[in-house]
Amino acid sequence: MKTKTKFDLINLVRKNIRKLKPYQSARDRLYKDAILMDANENPFTTIYNRYPDPFQRALKTKISKIKNVSTDQIFLGNGSDEIIDVLIRAFCDPGMDSILINAPTYGMYKVCANINNVNVIKVDLDNNFQLDVDLILKKSKKSKIIFICSPNNPTGNLMNKEDVFLLINQFQGLVVIDEAYIDFSDDPGFISEIDNFPNLIVLQTFSKAQAMAGIRLGMAFMNSEIVQILNKLKYPYNISTLNQQAALESLKKDTTKDSISAILKQKNWLGNELNKLTLVKKIWPSDANFLLVKFNNHQDVFDFLVNERIIVRDRSNEPSCDGCLRITIGKSLENLMLISCLKYFERIKFKTDEKNTVLRS
Repeated sequence: MKTKTKFDLINLVRKNIRKLKPYQSARDRLYKDAILMDANENPFTTIYNRYPDPFQRALKTKISKIKNVSTDQIFLGNGSDEIIDVLIRAFCDPGMDSILINAPTYGMYKVCANINNVNVIKVDLDNNFQLDVDLILKKSKKSKIIFICSPNNPTGNLMNKEDVFLLINQFQGLVVIDEAYIDFSDDPGFISEIDNFPNLIVLQTFSKAQAMAGIRLGMAFMNSEIVQILNKLKYPYNISTLNQQAALESLKKDTTKDSISAILKQKNWLGNELNKLTLVKKIWPSDANFLLVKFNNHQDVFDFLVNERIIVRDRSNEPSCDGCLRITIGKSLENLMLISCLKYFERIKFKTDEKNTVLRS
């Protein structure tokens, strides 16, 4: 794949951000065994009496070895949501600029844009939940950022790589590929391409395959010049010491492969069981840890499951998702309980419909 040309990063950045002088910590250059008398902390050691490393050096070093990227190409956020927000604040002028999203997709792209008074251009995915490249290029001329979720949420599918490369090559703004669910697929994703494309940003997370949703840690991989811009905007100590340590411990244990294998095995089982139900009209192929399922009478199914204290996500209001519920793959017992409840509901529904038929006749 050829290197992208004609990308002007400096002119893409908001003018006030170009001039912005970020908050400076005296520990931007951290010396080992230094006497710390700069930050008005309590000097008595309680493990957490000191501020965390503002640039998460130890954690980035570990991530860089795993992802095979340089540490200066990594930006860490308080969840991927912080990274999405910082990107929009860095590059989009409120009330003037736009981002482009493909619907249906992850809702926080739009939320962050709305919070920052940035316009959202929406292009619906096609009938196979794939990108409409021609329409995207046509509508994105006034956009600064295109957000692409792959595997996509809530549909679960990977986007066609050639389509994505075409957009990266032809779009003059930033292309952000959100790979929150990439570890559940066989696809290597786009991290290896960041050296080839200066406008490419890849998001990943500790929340899914790493089973660390509670620590709220998102990763972004990109051109080091973009990292420097984002560092100007982030809060000085945005990732706590607790969260940095938890992430490091998680990476040392490296139990992710076993977890992914178990989830994929359960996804296959759950999909097969759902397909046996007359309630189910369609299950879309998924490269993620969830299934998008179209039900007959989806609202009744949703309400019944809530009453049974089983919570799934109603995605029926999204484009091309009429009647759809998104079901996250749980542990084996949880998946069995879901199927048992759906079978019970189906029996009740069938008997009710049968009685109504008799009465109508």
